[in-house]
Amino acid sequence: MSPESRTFQDVTNYDSLTSEEFLPGGIVNDPGNSVLYITGGWRSERPVWNQENCNDCMLCWVHCPDSSILVENQKMIGIDFDHCKGCGVCALECRFDALEMITEPDSLSEEGGN
Repeated sequence: MSPESRTFQDVTNYDSLTSEEFLPGGIVNDPGNSVLYITGGWRSERPVWNQENCNDCMLCWVHCPDSSILVENQKMIGIDFDHCKGCGVCALECRFDALEMITEPDSLSEEGGN
């Protein structure tokens, strides 16, 4: 199910709705669709990967709650910033200082953005 095809209940008058009129929540009708939703835009910090310090132990990959550590052939190849929420767990778990958290404004200035 794509985000565009979902239907939403109009709750602008929620004070007058009865409990039977609310749609049930917490139901996953289309499992495995999280890749359709870009959620990285709400982070305030982002990890920066130092490939030279990385020994591909995969501790960051194991602990990342968003599956944002990109791996190919059992080696880290980058970070999926579309889904990384900047929680910092990867940097906390890294024993080799291969991941460091920086603020989003700092990352933009490092990339030459505004």
